[in-house]
Amino acid sequence: MTNVELTERERKVLEAVIESYVLTAEPAGSRTIARRFPLGVSAATIRNTMSDLEERGYLYHPHTSAGRIPTDRAYRVYVDGLVPTRPHPEDESALHRELRVENTPIEEILQKAAQVLGVLTHELGLAVGPSLDHAVLERLELIQVSSERLLLVLALSGGLARTIFVEVASVLPREAVASVGAVLHDRLAGLSLREIRTTLRERLRDSGGARGETELLNIFIEEADHLFDLPDGSDKPVLLGSAALLAEQPEFSSNEQMRTLLELTERRDLLRDALRARRGPGLTVSIGGENMDPRLNAFTIVTSSYVYGAVAGVIGVMGPTRMPYQKIVALVEHTSRLMGDLLR
Repeated sequence: MTNVELTERERKVLEAVIESYVLTAEPAGSRTIARRFPLGVSAATIRNTMSDLEERGYLYHPHTSAGRIPTDRAYRVYVDGLVPTRPHPEDESALHRELRVENTPIEEILQKAAQVLGVLTHELGLAVGPSLDHAVLERLELIQVSSERLLLVLALSGGLARTIFVEVASVLPREAVASVGAVLHDRLAGLSLREIRTTLRERLRDSGGARGETELLNIFIEEADHLFDLPDGSDKPVLLGSAALLAEQPEFSSNEQMRTLLELTERRDLLRDALRARRGPGLTVSIGGENMDPRLNAFTIVTSSYVYGAVAGVIGVMGPTRMPYQKIVALVEHTSRLMGDLLR
């Protein structure tokens, strides 16, 4: 933990107060800190240092006779100074065991990841599905399922797949359907969905000619924005683990705090909006008032993006600002890397 404003003694005392409060959920007094942590100074010196830290906005009194509690500013200094570590071997093994499941859709793996993270951290695990706009089309198939309906099968990068029904006005020769499917694959494979939507008309301009082909190609040209603008995980409600473990924490002992937690789990669109901007590379930690929505001011959200090529999503946890940051950061980062490996 480093901060140019803090002396070495202030840094150590602040770190001790944070670790004591995370462990006990009780305000930390100077005698408690002196007894629990080998700081090499007296309780009186610790008390004076804590008073200085309170004046500078790192600690506060919940009431006049209590010890001190860290502020969001203190947690930020603490988090910024964390040294990266790996999860505990047992936690790491649990993640690998639960998530390495063959032939499982990515959405199901994400749901399980959110649940496992919640169990391991005692916070609320959460995940957002991958954005598909930059996903690359690897294979396209067009299948005739009835006289007026075709099935468009899109195999995307990262092992993702989507199917779309295409309605046609008249019976088309099977040869025409097969020919158009081959043309679409040849001209669109290797492009992102966004590129396909914006350039499809130009790429199919000189195609067709046989009976039924031109009619079918025109359908794809006219409906490109609809057919290749696929709903992705980022547009769905955020996936959550169980809120039961989080609800057991002291921060949610009052009815008002519990109502806030229940509202967040029911209003998943609020959490989705808070997470959608977190697809950039690396770890993101938003502490209390750093969250854009004031309804999240009592919470810390720790997330990391999982990435494979152009496909990216978000995995992480949410809990009260009093959380074991070192453990949670290690678990979230490891889970995001594991999700990226699974996509490969």
